[in-house]
Amino acid sequence: MRRVPTLLFVSLLPLAASAQQPAQPEGWTGTGELGLAMARGNSRSESLNTRLRFSREEERWKNGFALSALRSRAEVENDVDGDGVEERHYETSANRYDVSGSSAYRFSPRHHVSANGRYERDDFSSYDYQGTLAIGFGSRFIDSERTKLTGEIGPGYRRARTALDGEVQSSLIGRGLLDLRHQLTANTELFNTLLVESGKDNTFAQNDFGVSVAMNERFALKAGLQARHNTEVEDPATRRTDTLTTVNLVYNFR
Repeated sequence: MRRVPTLLFVSLLPLAASAQQPAQPEGWTGTGELGLAMARGNSRSESLNTRLRFSREEERWKNGFALSALRSRAEVENDVDGDGVEERHYETSANRYDVSGSSAYRFSPRHHVSANGRYERDDFSSYDYQGTLAIGFGSRFIDSERTKLTGEIGPGYRRARTALDGEVQSSLIGRGLLDLRHQLTANTELFNTLLVESGKDNTFAQNDFGVSVAMNERFALKAGLQARHNTEVEDPATRRTDTLTTVNLVYNFR
């Protein structure tokens, strides 16, 4: 994926500038995450995952956007050119990026309306891309000092292209979101986010669960488990569910 070097560079910018705080737009906060694994010796493999998240919350409005990327490749041995001789070379095993944005208006202390957009490309999914736009009604079910639980539900529209035959699908969807944050200790936070986008062609669901441990005001370690599921796959060799386990270094900036 051509964008991976750029994403890596953007993710490392806060780390390089930790000694000199960058000027941030007033009211905006965010995090940058980076996880990298490399194996050398009898086997060779590389894996990179990175995330950027920004949000700004005012008395009535909350805006945010997020970007994530995953790329993995490993050395394999097979007959590439058909000459009967096996050769070692790298093969990409994961190549995905996802961008999303949202804007919410709070009309009461616990209730809001929102507009949301999401777009993803995945070379190893049953869909080349999926793009959704949705509006929703949201509520803060729990809003205490340690625990926050927010939910959203509403209609939307999805456009996607299948990987097997290139068919473009367009349909109305129902979108649901549950977002849980719980402060276990002064420096340890548990989180779980469930997103469901369901239409006549496919139901997409993604659940992100993890724990973040702050080392200081700026840096934290975050362990996470992500599960992604598509109900409809055309290729029998393609699995409906993908999981991703990560341990990332997190940089918080304000």
